[in-house]
Amino acid sequence: MSFATDSPATNPPATEVPATDAPDAEVPVAAANIGPEATAADARALAEASRELDWERPSFAKGLYLGNFDLSLIHPWPKANADDVERGEAFMERLTAYARTMSGRVIEREARIPDEYLQGLAGLGVFGMKIPQEYGGLGLSLVYYGRALALLGSVHPSIGALISAHQSIGVPEPVKVFGTPDQKREYLPRCAGGAITAFLLTEPDVGSDPARMGSTAVPTDDGGSYVLDGVKLWTTNGVIAELVVVMAVVPAHTDADGTEHKGGISAFVVEMDSPGITVENRNTFMGLRGIENGVTRFHQVRVPAANRLGREGQGLKIALTTLNTGRLSLPALCVASGRWSLKIAREWSNARTQWGQPVGKHEAVGKKIAFIAASAFALDAVFELSAELADAGQKDVRIEAALAKLWSSEISYRIADELVQIRGGRGFETAESLEARGERAVPAEQQLRDLRINRIFEGSSEIMKLLIAREAVDAHLAAAGDLASVDASLQDKARAAVGASGFYARWLPKLVAGAGMDPRSYSDFGRLAKQLRFVERSSRRLARQTFYGMGRWQAKLEYKQAFLGRVVDIGAELFAMAACCSRAEMILRTTPEHAASAYELAEAYCEQARVRIDEYFDQLWRNTDDGDHILSRNVLAGDYTWLEAGVLDQSEGTGPWIADATPGASSKENLHRKYR
Repeated sequence: MSFATDSPATNPPATEVPATDAPDAEVPVAAANIGPEATAADARALAEASRELDWERPSFAKGLYLGNFDLSLIHPWPKANADDVERGEAFMERLTAYARTMSGRVIEREARIPDEYLQGLAGLGVFGMKIPQEYGGLGLSLVYYGRALALLGSVHPSIGALISAHQSIGVPEPVKVFGTPDQKREYLPRCAGGAITAFLLTEPDVGSDPARMGSTAVPTDDGGSYVLDGVKLWTTNGVIAELVVVMAVVPAHTDADGTEHKGGISAFVVEMDSPGITVENRNTFMGLRGIENGVTRFHQVRVPAANRLGREGQGLKIALTTLNTGRLSLPALCVASGRWSLKIAREWSNARTQWGQPVGKHEAVGKKIAFIAASAFALDAVFELSAELADAGQKDVRIEAALAKLWSSEISYRIADELVQIRGGRGFETAESLEARGERAVPAEQQLRDLRINRIFEGSSEIMKLLIAREAVDAHLAAAGDLASVDASLQDKARAAVGASGFYARWLPKLVAGAGMDPRSYSDFGRLAKQLRFVERSSRRLARQTFYGMGRWQAKLEYKQAFLGRVVDIGAELFAMAACCSRAEMILRTTPEHAASAYELAEAYCEQARVRIDEYFDQLWRNTDDGDHILSRNVLAGDYTWLEAGVLDQSEGTGPWIADATPGASSKENLHRKYR
């Protein structure tokens, strides 16, 4: 899934709009225009409608992109509720004891999480970790939910993927936020008790562009049900789910009393044992071998109207709201990989001797170990800070959560790749093979395979950068008005220029000087003060560079995706640096015995990040973007097909690029199964 995130929206009073319809602002594209023939304008309108426009709470990350480094928004480190900590620690103790009885090797070998593992997790309440206690859940904080995911992911990442797909984006979260009291009483206790759920949005020809959605939910004449038709792809948990949330297009329709409804993309809770549902394939991947991911076909499936979540046309808003804090599950799982990689790198690099000394003492390997150690600390800091901020509920964390997902998935994959390199040939060898010839079964290659999907899950890195960039330049677009519109007339642009000049006259002077230029600033952080001064200076520099880009390209800025991607990368590194410094200072106060090493790790990460940030700044204006754009167009035009000669493409003739998703009855065996 590849969409922006929004904070939970409050439904307007029923007197403002018909009870079944979402507000007009959330349904900018007519239902008839949603589908394979949707235009770029339709796609843009849907994407814009999904965004939450208001910023009622402060956002640290948004400020970074505007040159406003407000450290007080993340420091002192948010303090967790004492009751949450007590319940969380007690649960982690029970979960750790049970996790020790599970074997990731069994899951990897059998490509399936054993049913008894799922039953054991259900008995512990794992499937209700985020569900409120009043509905039978554990009501854990996001911090402890993430720590539980990290622990389970260290047994096997497929367990983390299953729990995350169920708890973060499956039925529990959208029902908790958007469900009626009856829906909450109906579904949340079931979910908490072990009814595994899934979230079905993606289709064979629908990924990051929901305007192309082909699944439909047609109201029955009596208005009591909807008839669901369509095919959903990559339905994580769908193979064993009892309940799913399905996104489908409701066509415009008129009630018997003449009331007209505009329809639109809507969300439905669907029972997976309903007639007409077929799990046609259990998909297999390069990693996550235990994942229960499938292709699900719906043919004339009757869904009670009472199962609709929110209003007609509000489905995309529900999807994106669900992903807001839901995206923090992936950073939590990345924390686990960072910690494990550090442990293996340390132990192996001390055990393996070459040229008279342990390999870790050779600088080439030592550099990699230093990167892993510093990055593992940063992964921990970024997740814990983002989760604590979300738990506190006083800050808007939609950008922080998106940055955490983007940055964590990229940096953890680099860590996994470096670990394979440190291990050499053994890094490329499977754990089964290592054990068979008498060595320690270290699954370094498996980790590399398993982590690769995180750069695609819940928004690919490329899409995430565009979505974050859209929020980062929001103030500029609002100030520029018609200057940023490709459709505006010259007269409109001239009027907009007058208004924009007033905004920039007030804003630009603030970017000239700041605390980062005062050597006394942030002195409470000791040796890390200089790192925070760098972050402050770089925040203002980033805002200036974004302004230069806005001035240079105006309405064409949205097409400069490489430029915007570097802007986002700089902000992500600055966020991670600030998180590291704040976490090190928190450790100094709470566990002083670890303070010295925490400061060393934080400083190491900041120094490494500064090198990358300087490179990103340099590449904003010194790059090959224009030439690469021309070259890629020529490739697509077939200008270099001669370069492809001399190889055999074994995939030719195996099937179309995109599978047929025409609605209709299934001719395949139903692979859906129950674990309980």
